[in-house]
Amino acid sequence: MTAALLGFAMAAGLALTGVAMVTPPPAVGATSAPAPTGWLHTSGGAILDSNNAPHTIKAASWFGMETPDCMPHGLWGTLTIDDALANIKSMGFNTVRLPFSNECLAATTIKGNLNYWANRAYALEGKTPLVLMDTVIARAKANGLQVILDRHRPSSADQSPLWYTSAYPESKWIADWKMLAARYRNDPTVIGADLHNEPAGAATWGGAAATDWQAAATRGGNAVLAANPNLLIIVEGIENQGNGTSTWWGGGLADVKNKPVTLATPNRVVYSPHDYPASLYAQKWFSDATYPNNLPAVWDANWGYIQKQGIAPVLLGEFGTALQTTSDKQWMEKIVSYLGTNSMSFAYWSFNPNSGITGGLVQADWRTPEAAKLAALAPILKGTPTASPSPSASPTPTVAPSSSATPSPTATPTPSPSPSPVPTSGGSISAVWKLGSSWTGGYVANIEVTGLRAAPGWSVSWPDPNVTRVANSWGINCTVVPKVSVTCTGSDWATKISAGQKLSVGLQVDSLKAPVNPVLTLK
Repeated sequence: MTAALLGFAMAAGLALTGVAMVTPPPAVGATSAPAPTGWLHTSGGAILDSNNAPHTIKAASWFGMETPDCMPHGLWGTLTIDDALANIKSMGFNTVRLPFSNECLAATTIKGNLNYWANRAYALEGKTPLVLMDTVIARAKANGLQVILDRHRPSSADQSPLWYTSAYPESKWIADWKMLAARYRNDPTVIGADLHNEPAGAATWGGAAATDWQAAATRGGNAVLAANPNLLIIVEGIENQGNGTSTWWGGGLADVKNKPVTLATPNRVVYSPHDYPASLYAQKWFSDATYPNNLPAVWDANWGYIQKQGIAPVLLGEFGTALQTTSDKQWMEKIVSYLGTNSMSFAYWSFNPNSGITGGLVQADWRTPEAAKLAALAPILKGTPTASPSPSASPTPTVAPSSSATPSPTATPTPSPSPSPVPTSGGSISAVWKLGSSWTGGYVANIEVTGLRAAPGWSVSWPDPNVTRVANSWGINCTVVPKVSVTCTGSDWATKISAGQKLSVGLQVDSLKAPVNPVLTLK
């Protein structure tokens, strides 16, 4: 997957029952410790802030910038960047893991259907995905959050088991990382570089140069630190380990014991496995007779020993579940306990509700928290100090429209290309239906409506043999006949239409498969 780690910040104090405590005056010449700068470093198995106080990264992944949309998902409705980040902060997280693709870094336009009106405070229309990344990072800072940049994919089409492909060679991977490290060199909001998401398949730890992820991570990490020596270098594991065992993509770090990643700049490496429950894949340990009590030993062997033995800190880079089965609930309870007991950092997968198998931390409206998941995470989310500077006030744009929208280890929705839509005319309007994004279980569609004459109302309907419900909409109210059709009428700011007026409205649909250029019925 593409995913997340949780942990605890540590505090020391004294409490004496029934005894009044008086703070003595500071000694002559004594000064209080400076405020943390935001930069982090490591010492043995701990992550420390600039004052050498223990710090636990508690992150949530907000994906989308690694997909063909080249934007964090959910921004196609009335959700704003600040809405999402403030929600993440309120849940108890202190960091956002932000996946991206090299393809999106080079893109000249934001491909997804970002609602520029709802997000007009950020002036993103006509801007590049890289400027959008700048904006997300700036608003994360304003909301008291830090950011881990996650190179999730080379191209936006799919994940790569190795850190390079024929279209995106290692030189491009390193060049883009050097660019990002330099771009945010003076901003401690960006605390870490997750070098490559989920090495798998042929990836090895040592061995042939073409597959040696340990050597590549060393080269990549040194290149990043040459541009910004303050960043944490986050190194994921591999699927097939040197001892003959296999685990999750990115999840195997047993070889670190004999062959750690050693960088020119010390105290920067954080190892980052991924781990998931049986609902994603039936790993052999899920059928063990002692399940779930066998899990801590599995984690110790694959990655937990690294922090326990003081080799380096561990950040569980992805973990998540829909929390629907007994087995998943047992796994969740065990892994939360393991993270808490060992004071490990983590990044939960995901904030997004449109993560196909795991779901997200919010419901399909992109706003309502998933209470059961947050309750399960509560033991490691309580008390969330952050090393970032104090947040500043965030812009709150007033909104006219209304919406939202909803991977397995790291599967993220991929927009499906469809033939060019053709305008349909009928009644008082003409309309073009455009598929925005689609994934297993849903899609986002945008409808461009043009008034042929003034009308107090209008409607659009189309067949959808897989539809179950409309999860959200903006500028329209929609009803469905399950597995038959969708009908939407103009609402709010788009209720009326004038001759020649153009309206852009949209919706998020729960449906097993998105229709391709459906025939529209207009009124």
